[in-house]
Amino acid sequence: MLSPIHRDVEELPANHPCSGCPVREIAICGALDSASLRDFRKLGCCIELRPGEELVRQGEAAFSVFTVTSGMLKSCEILPDGRRQVTGFFSPGDFIGAGPDDQFETSVEAVEETRLCAFPLRRFEDFVGDHRPLERELYIASERMLADARRHMVLLGRKNAIERIASFFLALSGRRDEADLIRLPMGRSDIADYLGLTKETVSRVLAQLKSRRFIRLLAIDRIEIVDREGLRKLAAGELIRT
Repeated sequence: MLSPIHRDVEELPANHPCSGCPVREIAICGALDSASLRDFRKLGCCIELRPGEELVRQGEAAFSVFTVTSGMLKSCEILPDGRRQVTGFFSPGDFIGAGPDDQFETSVEAVEETRLCAFPLRRFEDFVGDHRPLERELYIASERMLADARRHMVLLGRKNAIERIASFFLALSGRRDEADLIRLPMGRSDIADYLGLTKETVSRVLAQLKSRRFIRLLAIDRIEIVDREGLRKLAAGELIRT
């Protein structure tokens, strides 16, 4: 769940297949010029998922890779005894690729109605090999994913419940233009699973953040950050815990 990198991109002609794409400025393909992007687009297709519909399954061979253009997905690792751990969320602009053995390391399913661009893996790899800007973007994305994984390890290992949720909200807000308004299409149980908490703890902390005027609950799936600096200090453990 990385904050997107916005870049200046070439304006596309109206008849370009990627004209009007809502994530071009933040997706890896934004590094391509108009002609290369047209060729890249021809490699794949658009797919749509309904809430709860599975995109890939943990351990299965990867035949395609994906870029999220709208909606949200969650990645889940299934333990041998059947327990599930939510390991991350994919938002518009995120790239979903294969693991080192061309297998998917987690299952990925839609949290809400979601659209993606899908590309056959081998065609994608050949194209990347011929286009250095895209290869560079994949490398940067991989490095940022590793950094995000390290931050999440610290969050789970060292932060208390209120610090974890404050950090989660700040990470979500970093992905949106209207940064103080945050959508929560995932359920409270998914948030709890991702943050290593119980559903009841998530609900209790949300009530605390509301009563202390750090956030405002606008709806079950939408909040507003009222005190961003206070939330940042909470996330960093700089405020007294109550």
